[in-house]
Amino acid sequence: MQVRELDISDAFEFTPPSFPDHRGLFVAPFQEEPFAAATGHRMRLAQVNHSVSARGVIRGVHFADVPPGQAKYLYCPRGAILDVVVDVRTGSPTFGRWEAVRLDSDEYRALYLAEGLGHAFAALTDDTVVSYLCSTPYNPAAEHGIDPLDPDLDLPWSELDVEPVLSDKDRKAPRLAEAQADGLLPDHRTCLEHYESLRRAG
Repeated sequence: MQVRELDISDAFEFTPPSFPDHRGLFVAPFQEEPFAAATGHRMRLAQVNHSVSARGVIRGVHFADVPPGQAKYLYCPRGAILDVVVDVRTGSPTFGRWEAVRLDSDEYRALYLAEGLGHAFAALTDDTVVSYLCSTPYNPAAEHGIDPLDPDLDLPWSELDVEPVLSDKDRKAPRLAEAQADGLLPDHRTCLEHYESLRRAG
C-alpha cells in the first residue's frame, strides 16, 4: 500500500496494489496497518455509505461539528470522481485551501479525511459509485455544508463538461466566508486536540 499525505494536513491518499488474473481482479482499498501507521490511530467504523451518481453530480462540500466530527475513508469502486478536500478549520495554516485527487475503478485509490475537513466530489462518469467508511453515524444536527460553487473557493469543477447537478441543500449552502461569520466552521486547535485523543486511544 502506497501512502501519500496531502498538502492539507490530516488528509491522506492510499494506493493499494491490485492483482488481476484470468478471473478478474482482487484489490483491498482499505488496510488497517498502513492506515494506522499513517494516521497514528485505528479507523473507527460506525457507518458505511454508498452513493451512485450520474456524470456531473457534485456532492458537498460537507463537514461535521468537532467533536466528534466525522472522518471519512472513501474509494470509487465503479466509474470515476474528482474528490476534493477543503480545509474549513478556522485557524489552520491552510484554511480555505483545497486539494483534488482523482479516484476511480482503474487504480482503486482511496482518500482519508480527518474530522473537521470539508469534503466534496464530482462524478466524472455515469453510474459512478462511491463507498465511504465513516467514523461516526450520520447526525443531521451536526452536519453542515459549504456552497461547492463558492467563487472564492474556486473548486476545480472545470473538468466537468456538463452542467453541474446539485441537491437543493448543497445549492443553498452558505459560502465559506458566510459560514465562518456565522460560527459554523470547526476550530483547528479543537480538531488537533481531537486527533491527539484518537492517537492516545490507539
